[in-house]
Amino acid sequence: MENENQNPEFENNSEGFAPTNETSSSEDVRFSNRLDLAPLSASLEQVRRELSSVIVGQEKMIDQLLVALLSGGHVLLEGVPGVAKTITAKLLAKSTDIGFSRIQFTPDLMPSDILGTSVYDQKTTEFEFRKGPIFSNLVLIDEINRAPAKTQAALFEVMEERQITIDGKQYEMDAPFLVVATQNPIEQEGTYRLPEAQLDRFLFKISVEYPKLSEEIDIIMREHKLQDHDKLGNIKPVLSGNQIRHYQALVKQIVVEPQLVEYIAKIVINTRSNAFLYLGASPRASIAILNASKGFAALRGRDFVTPEDIKEAAIPVLQHRVIVTPEREMEGLNSVEIVRQILESVEIPR
Repeated sequence: MENENQNPEFENNSEGFAPTNETSSSEDVRFSNRLDLAPLSASLEQVRRELSSVIVGQEKMIDQLLVALLSGGHVLLEGVPGVAKTITAKLLAKSTDIGFSRIQFTPDLMPSDILGTSVYDQKTTEFEFRKGPIFSNLVLIDEINRAPAKTQAALFEVMEERQITIDGKQYEMDAPFLVVATQNPIEQEGTYRLPEAQLDRFLFKISVEYPKLSEEIDIIMREHKLQDHDKLGNIKPVLSGNQIRHYQALVKQIVVEPQLVEYIAKIVINTRSNAFLYLGASPRASIAILNASKGFAALRGRDFVTPEDIKEAAIPVLQHRVIVTPEREMEGLNSVEIVRQILESVEIPR
């Protein structure tokens, strides 16, 4: 008896990750997903429209943020001041009906200002834990590199394990939990470089570029027409917390063929043996590429991963996890260029 879950239009052929159909005409070639991704696609398109109503251009950044949301990963937004890093995070929060908090990192910020602290209650003669702003669903950390190492280290446990430990007691974060941090790559005074262990906890590092001329004109015209109106005032929540949790569980079920898993492994291992890199990527990076590629597949309406999804995920996943050798850095090479070279050198599964 034929398996009810088997899709006759999507066979386990030799390629493994491509839809098949016996129809000879290319116009008739079509396939249906094993998973119902239509509600997910419709919701994400609504969120994209909400963000695009304020953010001009930056389509790639918006897509990467949505993939991070689907994959349950944290995001580091890096760009010069004024390229809408903070407002993008606020827009994402407004377009989702989940808890939001913003933490402005400063040199005098203490770990207790983020996590919370125990306060003595005279009525009960006991210490009561007061939760800090980290206890939310979407947490915006503005200028994360302005806080010293002690404060940055307070994020290690909560970003990786979705919990904090205070006075020997563990406190779980409510799902979904997403940290969006911003930093300025140029400014040096009053900043503290993020350690590799901290960077490794971000799924993506997204480099926010300057807008093009046409986009710059559009930005100015939109601001001129706004007058005194709030640019975020018309943004409506599209996704609830339950929907996000459901979509995250759905994305985990997306098909990844064994040869594509091997492809991911080869890319990451190549970073460890690359002569241009002082530090390669860890197995956490392999898992991050896997999860992110599933997110990109879902974003494109597919329930299976292709090599293109993996290549699209590789640069934002790897660029902040590898360190270029000083010699190559002096020659002007950066991690993005080296990752691209690796992607070109590793054979794509056929």
